[in-house]
Amino acid sequence: MTKAVADPIAAAEHARLIAAIRAHDRRYYEDDAPSVSDAEYDALVARAEALEKLFPALRDGSPTQAVGGAPAGRFAKVRHSRPLLSLEKAFTPEDVRGFVAEVKRFLRLAEDEPVAFYVEPKIDGLSLALRYQEGRLVLGATRGDGTVGETVTANVATIADIPQHLGGDVPAVLEVRGEVYMTKADFLALNRRQAEAGIAPFANPRNAAAGSLRQLDPAVTAARPLRFFVHGWGEVSTALPPTQGETMAWLGGLGLPLNPLSRCAADVDAVLALFAALETGRADLAYDIDGVVYKIDRLDWQERLGLRHKAPRWAIAHKFAAERAITRLEAIDIQVGRTGALTPVARLEPVGVGGVVVANATLHNEDEIARKDLRIGDLVVIQRAGDVIPQIVAVLADRRQGDPPRYVFPDHCPVCGAAALREEGEVVRRCTGGLTCDAQLVERLRHFVSRAAFDIEGLGEKQVRALWDWGLVHGPADIFTLAARDKTAAEPLRQRDGWGDLSAANLFQAIEARRRVPLARFLFALGIRHVGERNAQLVARHFGSFAALSEALLATPETRAAALAELQTVDGIGPIVVEALEQFFAEPHNRRTVADLAELLTIEDPEARATESPVAGKTVVFTGSLERFTRDEAKARAEALGAKVSGSVSKKTDLVVAGPGAGSKLAQAAALGVTVLSEDDWLALVGG
Repeated sequence: MTKAVADPIAAAEHARLIAAIRAHDRRYYEDDAPSVSDAEYDALVARAEALEKLFPALRDGSPTQAVGGAPAGRFAKVRHSRPLLSLEKAFTPEDVRGFVAEVKRFLRLAEDEPVAFYVEPKIDGLSLALRYQEGRLVLGATRGDGTVGETVTANVATIADIPQHLGGDVPAVLEVRGEVYMTKADFLALNRRQAEAGIAPFANPRNAAAGSLRQLDPAVTAARPLRFFVHGWGEVSTALPPTQGETMAWLGGLGLPLNPLSRCAADVDAVLALFAALETGRADLAYDIDGVVYKIDRLDWQERLGLRHKAPRWAIAHKFAAERAITRLEAIDIQVGRTGALTPVARLEPVGVGGVVVANATLHNEDEIARKDLRIGDLVVIQRAGDVIPQIVAVLADRRQGDPPRYVFPDHCPVCGAAALREEGEVVRRCTGGLTCDAQLVERLRHFVSRAAFDIEGLGEKQVRALWDWGLVHGPADIFTLAARDKTAAEPLRQRDGWGDLSAANLFQAIEARRRVPLARFLFALGIRHVGERNAQLVARHFGSFAALSEALLATPETRAAALAELQTVDGIGPIVVEALEQFFAEPHNRRTVADLAELLTIEDPEARATESPVAGKTVVFTGSLERFTRDEAKARAEALGAKVSGSVSKKTDLVVAGPGAGSKLAQAAALGVTVLSEDDWLALVGG
C-alpha cells in the first residue's frame, strides 16, 4: 500500500529538491535568466515527482503541481479566462507509446484503433495569450503562474507578426495562445549591439525574447526583433471545427501566424518519424526548438480526456536529447563566487551546436576535471542542453596530441591570493580571503551589516552594491570612515543617484550608532564559515573579551594553535568550527581587517557571568545518561551560574557530573584526580 507520509530521509531529499526547483523557477519565469539546462531541471522535477508518487502527502504546496512562475510585479496583473497549462514531458519513444496507450485506456479504445495527432515544433520562447474582440486585439498577457499573468499589450503591439486586426468571419471573442521567440540571427545581432553599448549580452534567444517582451518601455520592445507563432486557443465565442488540425488552419485563415512545420500524423509511428526528422534538421532552423508537441487531433476526444492539475491529458511534449559537438579545450579559468567557491570554466575553441556558437562550458569542480583527466589542448565532446551553459561530457583521450601535463587545480584564490581550502567531505574548494576578497566582498559586506550582525539600518544589498561600485567602500572598516571621508569628497553621497540630504544623514547616523558592538555580534559579522550566531556566542564567552581573543588569535601561529586547541574543549564547539577559525585567522588579510575594525569600534565583552555561585569560574563536564535533567538544561544552568561547560576532560577540568552509563570520561576524571559528582550532588551544590 502506498505510504501517505514520507519517512525523514525522503522528506529531507524532497525538501532539498523543492528548494532547488523553486529557485530555478524564479530565475526562469521571473528573472528570465535560467542557470541550469532544461535536462538538469527536468531531472530535478522527475525525482521530486517520483517521491511524491510514493508519498502523496509531499504534493501539498509542491511546485510540481504548479504551472510557470509568479508574475514579477512590474506590470498590471490579468486573470486568464482559461488557465494556460504546461505539458507533460516524454523523453523516449517508449514514453510516447506509453502516453498513447494511456489515452486509449482512458477513452476505452481498442488497441488497434488509430489515434491521429496534430504535431508541431516546441518553440523555445515565452508563452503569450492574445485576446481579440470583434477581430481587434485588446489584450496581450504573459502566462505568469498559469492563472494570473502580466499585461503586456503595449509591447505586443510592436511585434510585426501579431496582427492588430483579424480578417474574415471573426468571432466576437477569440483568445489564442502561442510563443514569442527570437531567431538565432537576430539574437546574435542583438548581442553584438549589447556588447557595443557596454551592456551584458543575453544568454540565449529565449532569454532575449522574454527580456524584450517584458520591457517597461514599449519603445525598447519595438527595437527588438521579436516573432510569434500561434499554437492553440483559450476562450472562443463560436463553435470550432472537429479537429485540432482544422481549427489551427481556421486560425491561420484569420491572419494569425502558424508554424509551417506543423503537421497532422495518422498514428504514433508517423508521429515518431516526424520527431526524428525535426531532431535531425533542428540545427538548420532559423529559431530554436527543444522538442515536438503532440496533441490528440479530435477535439471531442480532447474534451473527454480533460485536464490533470497542471496539464492536459490530450497532449505531451517530446523533448530532444541534449545536442553535442566536438571542439578543443583551450584553457581552464577559475571563477570565484560570492561565497568564495572556486568554479572551473572551460574556454573552448568556438563551435556551433544547434545553431548557437559555444565558447564556454561548465566543469563543475576539481574532481570532475580529475575524473575526466581534462588537459589543455584536448578534443572534448560538449553537450548543449536547454541552451544554457554547456557541459563537457567526454574527452577524446585517444586523439590527444603528445603528453600534455595534467591540470593542477589552484590552492590559492586567483582574485585575492588567499589560500583556497577544501573541507573534508566537500567537493568545492573555497577562498579563505573572506572580507578581503573582491569576488566575495559585496556578499560579505551585505552579511556584515545584516540584522543579526551590525544591523545598520539603510544599508541593504542595493546600497552596499552601490557604495562598492562607486569605490566608497572596499572593506568593513570603510563603512565606519565613510562619514568623515564624505565631508571632503568631490561628490558627496547626498548628491549621488538614489540619495539625498536626509537619506545620507540617516545612514551616517545609523553607522555611528553601531560603533559599539557585542563581541558575539562582531564575530558573527565577520562571516567566518561555520560560525553562526550560536557558535559566535560560544567563542565570545570562551575568550571573555576582545582583548583576550586578540591576544590568542591575532598573535603568533603557535599562540593561535594553542588557543584553538583549548577552544575545542568547549561543549558545542567541534573540530569543524575550530578549523574554520584557524583558516580565517591564518590569513594576514583577515587579521588586518579585524585589527582595523578594532581601532574604529568599541567591542563589548559578553555579559558578565555570575561570580558568587559555588561553580563560578569552574570548568564542568557532564557525562553519562542524565536522569534528573536534560543535557541542555544542565548546560544552561551551569553557564548561568558562571561555569564554563566543556565537552572533554582535561587537567583544567574542575568538576565532572556523571550520570548512569558514564564511561571513558569518568575514568579519565579518576586518573586526573578531578572531582566527580552525581546528579544529586550537583543539584545540592548549585541549589537545585
